[in-house]
Amino acid sequence: MVDVRVAGPDVERGGEVLTPEALQFVAGLHARFRTQRDALLAARATRRSEIAAARWIEQRPETADVRAGDWQVPPPPPGLVDRRVEITGPTEPKMAVNALNCGAQVWLADLEDANTPHWGNVVGGQVVLRDAVRRTLAHTAADGREYRLRADAELPTIVPRPRGWHLPERHLLVDGEPAVGALVDAGLYLFHNAAEQLARGSGPYLYLPKLEGHLEARLWALVFDATEQALDLPAGSIRATMLIETIPAAFEMEEMLHALGSHAAGLNAGRWDYLFSVIKVFREAGPEFVLPDRSAVTMTAPMMRAYTDQLVAVCHRRGAMAIGGMAAAIPSRRDAEVNERALAKVREDKAREAGDGFDGSWVAHPDLVPLCRAAFDAVLGGRANQLDRQRPEVAVTAAQLLDVAGVPGERTMAGLRGNVEVAIRYLAAWLGGTGAVGIHGLMEDAATAEISRSQVWQWVHAGVVLDSGETVTEELVRRVVEEEVAGIGQLDRLEDARRLFEQVALADEFPDFLTLPAYELVD
Repeated sequence: MVDVRVAGPDVERGGEVLTPEALQFVAGLHARFRTQRDALLAARATRRSEIAAARWIEQRPETADVRAGDWQVPPPPPGLVDRRVEITGPTEPKMAVNALNCGAQVWLADLEDANTPHWGNVVGGQVVLRDAVRRTLAHTAADGREYRLRADAELPTIVPRPRGWHLPERHLLVDGEPAVGALVDAGLYLFHNAAEQLARGSGPYLYLPKLEGHLEARLWALVFDATEQALDLPAGSIRATMLIETIPAAFEMEEMLHALGSHAAGLNAGRWDYLFSVIKVFREAGPEFVLPDRSAVTMTAPMMRAYTDQLVAVCHRRGAMAIGGMAAAIPSRRDAEVNERALAKVREDKAREAGDGFDGSWVAHPDLVPLCRAAFDAVLGGRANQLDRQRPEVAVTAAQLLDVAGVPGERTMAGLRGNVEVAIRYLAAWLGGTGAVGIHGLMEDAATAEISRSQVWQWVHAGVVLDSGETVTEELVRRVVEEEVAGIGQLDRLEDARRLFEQVALADEFPDFLTLPAYELVD
């Protein structure tokens, strides 16, 4: 028996998921794999230092045999054959019901970037997932409105996304230390739902975020093997899609699929965290690695096209699904003109992805599901996916993936102000318990906040000159913060958010993830 203790407050219905057996299972995963996790996090820092010093990265020579080998991942399992529309969102009851009723093929139940790890959210999310798997999920809002799952329709396949390897869970202590957040999220879900999903003709599927290479993918494979043995599940029944959202991972796509092995289902273009990784890794590498305004970096920029073309080509060569990135636009039901502009952007984005060979893509709002489906229907016809579409013409080079200087756009005062305002608004909501927030017609989550604060940090340290003629300095940023906070007005946790933003955007040393110091402010 492993010593495991719940250090968080009681959560409604929490006893249904925090059973002694489930806690022992999670504690066992932590005890078995925590040391490897810690070693891989240390290796991340070393790898980033090497890349930053060289201002360059290449594919690993020691894995050349994997890239040259003749192998494929297993075929898509039941529920993941057709993934043309995937809706993402937190495991909040109302939003979960809406996601499951929207007609998408997959619901990415987000326990990561769209979720604040308040203990109530962590445990409550597991309760929602348990109910959703069993089709008993229901919610009554404060105004009396009731939300129920549709009984007359096939519901999306449920694919949770646990936290990344770097995040702890201090409300669950194993041998007196905080548990690994990723193992808490994945472990509780699999313990309670894996067998039930298999019995219902689907399976235990996950999205894996923030990976930085094949060794981290291999650790997940070991976790899944151990889970299948402990829970008496068929070998290879746990399947996962990995997000390619870091620069190191972009150079190890094939190796990551190979390392995940029988558990691999596909890759996803995690575009927002990918831009954050570009800034983080090359933050001090010189002016050629300084991006323009966040809003100017679209998926048609040469470096982003290279990244997505490479992902589709690798996936289909290896028999894996290629899933496109997030459509962050939020449709407006009040302003027809604003709504049409938002829909036009999403329509163009999804048509490009379908035309490039992706098998499906993400949306963040139910109103975007028909639009995304139409874009993929037009290309897929009667097929469920595009796995048969190879991209032999794709031959992406390291120079293309690292062509930051080739991204068109300016560095503007409006961009600086936007970064400051959006990040502070988002952090206030995050600290209050909401991880996905609509701001100025876009769905913001932790990834977009990371881009905002890291870009400010880089602009300060690079001495960027804006279109206004002003040089970005700490003093200028503090002045902009003061003005933007005054413009925001009354907002819960605003002062905490302001201090946190200044901490992660103006520190001498770059904090790897803003969610780590932010977590210290969570009650």
